[in-house]
Amino acid sequence: MSSSIETFIQILLLFLLLPSSICQLPLDALTLDRPIRIDGDVLVSSNQIFVLGFFSPRNSGHHYAGVWYNKILEKTIIWVANRDNPVNDSYGVLSINGDGGLVIQGKDPTTPLWSTNVTLSSPNNFTAKLLDTGNLVLLENGSQRVVWEGFDYPSDTLLPSMKIGLNRQSGLEKQSLKTIQNQQTMSKLHPAKTKDQTFSKQ
Repeated sequence: MSSSIETFIQILLLFLLLPSSICQLPLDALTLDRPIRIDGDVLVSSNQIFVLGFFSPRNSGHHYAGVWYNKILEKTIIWVANRDNPVNDSYGVLSINGDGGLVIQGKDPTTPLWSTNVTLSSPNNFTAKLLDTGNLVLLENGSQRVVWEGFDYPSDTLLPSMKIGLNRQSGLEKQSLKTIQNQQTMSKLHPAKTKDQTFSKQ
């Protein structure tokens, strides 16, 4: 019996000493009690096509929350949340706040750097999920109703399933592609199975 107890204790100690990154499986969803922090937390889409996390461009001390391809060696960003208000310290966190919307905060939690501007009656009933299309969506649990999606606010890349133009139901104008470095620089299109194209907004 004592031998079995010793073996159990050894296995338990080994598990406790393993790095958290090994013990935790990649998740594709962000909940009220599971934020994404700047120190390496990520979401990975279910088929491991895209990753959501914080990144910093070359030669920059700024940090952004964005989505990039998972299996391309050179990090290729396809969507950025806080492109106009980067995190300038190591305290960045992307979370679901008390109103149920997504928010990015830096060292000062009272001044959000970015938010979805969505107010929901019961934040616990909503989840932010990274889809295999690269779209970050805020979903109502159970019904899976989409209350907000990142593809409505494109950055400098247009992916399959993204739409531009006027949404006549919501009144949202989805046509402004923006880059981090320069809001007026040329933007990229990535339609499926076609050559890359570029266009610029005059």
